[in-house]
Amino acid sequence: MPEQQGHFKRAITLFDAIMLVTGSMIGSGIFIVSANIARQVGSAGWLLVVWLLTGFITMAGAISYGELASMFPKVGGQYVYLREAFGRLTAFLYGWTLFLVIQTGVIAAVAVAFAKFTGVLIPWFSVKNLLFSIGPFDFSSVQLLAIILIVVITAINARGVQAGKLIQNVLGSTKLIALALLIILGVAFGINSEAIQANFHDLWTSTRHAAPGITAATTPINGSALLIAIGMAMSGSLFSSDSWNNIGFAGEEIQNPERTLVRSMAIGTAIVTALYILINIVYLLVLPLEGSPEATTIAGRGIMYATDDRVATAVAESVLGPAGAYVLAVLIMLSTFGANNGIILSGARAYFAMAKDGLFFPGLAQLNRAGVPGRALWVQCLWACLLCLSGSYGQLLDYVMFSVILFYVVTIIGIFVLRRTRPDAPRPYRAWGYPVLPLLYVVLSSTFCIILLIAPDTAEFSRRGLLLVAVGVPVYFLFGKRFANKQPAE
Repeated sequence: MPEQQGHFKRAITLFDAIMLVTGSMIGSGIFIVSANIARQVGSAGWLLVVWLLTGFITMAGAISYGELASMFPKVGGQYVYLREAFGRLTAFLYGWTLFLVIQTGVIAAVAVAFAKFTGVLIPWFSVKNLLFSIGPFDFSSVQLLAIILIVVITAINARGVQAGKLIQNVLGSTKLIALALLIILGVAFGINSEAIQANFHDLWTSTRHAAPGITAATTPINGSALLIAIGMAMSGSLFSSDSWNNIGFAGEEIQNPERTLVRSMAIGTAIVTALYILINIVYLLVLPLEGSPEATTIAGRGIMYATDDRVATAVAESVLGPAGAYVLAVLIMLSTFGANNGIILSGARAYFAMAKDGLFFPGLAQLNRAGVPGRALWVQCLWACLLCLSGSYGQLLDYVMFSVILFYVVTIIGIFVLRRTRPDAPRPYRAWGYPVLPLLYVVLSSTFCIILLIAPDTAEFSRRGLLLVAVGVPVYFLFGKRFANKQPAE
């Protein structure tokens, strides 16, 4: 009995789409990565520059990307845009990397973040609580909960897009309100005059600080060294601001997609960008940027050395007292659950589109009775769970950001290509500021990729990420025809 008994349902409204964009973007990163950014750039001014630059790049990408989304509002999103602009090989390389690292790596990492913050409420969930070990392989309670989370969210989304979007709407709106309340409470009750004096009396003198547990002197940086430091720091901020494109994967499930896709990406990224900048200002109003990893107080550790890099938790404790840690743990659990729901819902649509083109396992080109790509969802679930088991999710994030930005650059270049090769094609929306804004995005993002390839802290993993993309070329020629030959007749 064939499984393809359903069809895509146009159930996603503009509000749903905005919640998918914001919900997928806001995970755990904004609560954590500012600590490492502070260590990299070493001043309040440059910390804010990193977030402002990240916001500009993200907004420029979304505003430009909207032209492609309006031209090809099909299931598969970015995979389809690359196929139309550059052909099947480039599209396959994106889909290959999306499955191996980008989408599933983020799913695994966000699930592990959910499990770690659950440990604040239920200490049994800890990386130190090993359930069993086999040789060098350790399996902790955190990994167990991360896998359970991925399976549960996958099962919910396999029941239909209505179930997935309901969760996204509830959790998406909840965490937007909670973030706004954190900002308001921080300004109303948490302003620290000593932190303000320490952070803002000298905004631009930059010194790099060592990560916790590493003994090294602080290093003044300027010129090219500062540029490289900003690039490395943006790896965290761009990761926190990513996944705004995921709504495009569900193009055939969106009402009035030519307009809704563009509006949801623009509105969603604007909301998240504004919240991220405001919450970092609150961090600087409440806590000193600099601190010591040996300090025993929240203020003494500062933003740089907040316990386990949990800057938002430190701010919440400063404002709300000890209960703040539990409040933030609940918020981050909701945030990571919602983020993974959006990412899991979206990613499977890309593998479905690849399979329909004969570039992936043919069985994934089927919809279940609920009208969603059930098999693609479960294959994605299996691989993401294996990445949780591998314990390499931290390293996967280093692969992820290089690969993500690389393909964004190629996709935005596709706008220029299609303007030349298909000048008369319908464009319900034309990229605002073309050609300047898209070109500026390409230049800034390419610079970021180059920095990741040459910076000592990121070069190894970025080069491995580039190699992973390159390995997709022989895979395409070895297996592409085999997949195509196994496609069922229409």
